[in-house]
Amino acid sequence: MRTSARLGLYGGGLALLFAAAFGTASAVVPESAAEEWNEETGGMDMDMDMGADSGHGDDSGHGDDHGEAAASVGGLAIEQDGYRLGEIAAPRQAGVAGTLAFAITAPDGEPLTDYTVSHEKDLHLIVVRSDGTRFRHEHPTLDEHGTWSLPWTWDVAGTYRVYADFVPADADGASGVTLTRTVEVAGDYGPETPANTSTAEVDGYTVTLDGDLAAGTTSDVTVAITRDGEPVTALEPYLGAFGHLVALREGDLAYLHVHPEGDEPAPGDLSGPRIEFATEFPTEGRYFLYLDFQVDGQVRTAAFTVETTGAAAEAEPDDHGTGPAPDGSATESTPDGHGHGGESASDGHGH
Repeated sequence: MRTSARLGLYGGGLALLFAAAFGTASAVVPESAAEEWNEETGGMDMDMDMGADSGHGDDSGHGDDHGEAAASVGGLAIEQDGYRLGEIAAPRQAGVAGTLAFAITAPDGEPLTDYTVSHEKDLHLIVVRSDGTRFRHEHPTLDEHGTWSLPWTWDVAGTYRVYADFVPADADGASGVTLTRTVEVAGDYGPETPANTSTAEVDGYTVTLDGDLAAGTTSDVTVAITRDGEPVTALEPYLGAFGHLVALREGDLAYLHVHPEGDEPAPGDLSGPRIEFATEFPTEGRYFLYLDFQVDGQVRTAAFTVETTGAAAEAEPDDHGTGPAPDGSATESTPDGHGHGGESASDGHGH
């Protein structure tokens, strides 16, 4: 059985119920900006659950057409499809313990209290600083009034993006919406500029990301995990998968969520050292990627910064008959204008 529901992202409203120890957030990107991004990217969907039977395509998890974008860019607005993310109450300063809380309003204006379980949770909370650092993936608690909350302390100051990721109970199928707000945290602030890297070290684990990251087309991404030079084969299921990969586009922090290809693991299953993903980056540029994986009951996060390339142009025959060979392989142009068979590219992945 494949994962049956993808993560969606939605928004809602929250009255300020907390004392002066808490601050509020404001939306960083208006809906008009989100619509503009949709126009520029051809309406690409930044919220995908690869390898899931969630209405995106066939059971392979690649969809019906590797070259086609999905519905919309996610994580750029506070409201979508009538669902609205309300103001976020949170500590004002770094190092001050408090509570982070928010509510989501439904299209009828009432607090949303009914959710569809998606990846074993009703709602996924993603928080990251605007420079791509300090990533956190949490699961708050919902009360009877529709307010989500959890204990919260900001480690360092800065501007943070908060994403609410869920599927409402009345959603059509497994549809979801991505909504976001910004929280300003006071304190000594030194912005960071993560260097491009496809290797991360976390708690003695070495995590390496490999793949042809081309914009505008399906990219196969593989993550390999080792420890002390030995492959890790004890990856445990976490939220219904052996790994979760989130990507944020540098600049606007548009949100992409992907999951591994393959069947949903059963409790007690183990895997590793490789996790395979298929995803689609909407534009060229830098992306911050974060992989959550679990070993021995502990979840760890590996962070990467990668640069996508332009989508490979589709080869077109010319007057000399150059272009794809009859067997679907690529051709190599020579000075005489004739093509010679090269490596196979017939599967659309460049393998």
